Parts: sequence; C-alpha cells; structure tokens
Amino acid sequence: MLTKYIQAAMRKAQYEILSDDQTFYASIPEIQGVWANASTLERCREELEEALEDWLTLSLARNLPIPSLDGIDLTVREVA
Repeated sequence: MLTKYIQAAMRKAQYEILSDDQTFYASIPEIQGVWANASTLERCREELEEALEDWLTLSLARNLPIPSLDGIDLTVREVA
C-alpha cells in the first residue's frame, strides 16, 4: 500500500524550470512541504521521491495526518 501511495503522489507532482538559475523545482500540491530542487529533471524527481518518503516516515511515526490520494488512505487507526 505504501508503494502505491508513493506512486500516486508522484503522479501528482508538478515541475517547473526556475528562471533565475534554470534548475528544476518540483512539488506535490496535495502534500504541503514536500518539494525538491535540482539541476536536472531526473535528479529533481529522485529528490522529490526521497523527500516524500522522509515526510511519510515522519508523519507515520508521529501519527500526523496524511492526505488520502487516489483512494489510498494511510491513516493509522487504533484497534479496539
């Protein structure tokens, strides 16, 4: 399920070339604070995926809210 979530998030990524230094900038609008900046598009994509993985790890460890994407819900629920 985690892999499918990462794939869904990466499909929502938005990329742009920054005019001041011609580097690539990427973010995932549905996930605030996850972004990357690199000199090539491929490296930017790799860094964005790493940032997403770090964000997910921290969010899961601290039981922080994680937005559902494409019907994938990673919310940790307590079992009664």
